Amino acid sequence: MTPESPGEPAPAVSHDDLLAVLPRLTRLSAAFSKGRLVERAAAAAGPSLDRPAVGVLVSLRAAGEPLRIGEIADRMQVVGPHVTRQVQLLEKRHLVRRIADPHDRRASLIEPTGAGEEVANRYVASLLGWFAGVLADWPAQDRDDLLRLLARFADDVTARLARPEEDDAEI
Repeated sequence: MTPESPGEPAPAVSHDDLLAVLPRLTRLSAAFSKGRLVERAAAAAGPSLDRPAVGVLVSLRAAGEPLRIGEIADRMQVVGPHVTRQVQLLEKRHLVRRIADPHDRRASLIEPTGAGEEVANRYVASLLGWFAGVLADWPAQDRDDLLRLLARFADDVTARLARPEEDDAEI
């Protein structure tokens, strides 16, 4: 493959090339959503929490700041009532708490407690440790390329999915 010249459009991606990688993407997706990896990480996190509850804690950890229920739902790509139930369960376990939104006193923000932060940190450390093990034998340049391109791909897919439906007529 040759790099494109500046200002020259990139060649179209072949459907055959994409079709060849589709089974791998499907297996990877299944490994993340159904595989033992997430179960192991959840077990390492500590208290027995289901995947959605851990998802709330990890979303809050990744944000680095308290979030509204709707913001958590957007980040998890689920509906608000689903997150509300999870937050209520996490509150009962003293893993999150509600605080007043300084910009809108009628609303509340959700933040992890110290115990909630510990659970999220153990979960993330377990996942990151596992992935670091997978990539340990890769050359540094390959790891850097994967991380850069995967971040770009995830951002582009997310942005494309966020566009109005009429923009994605080919789906």
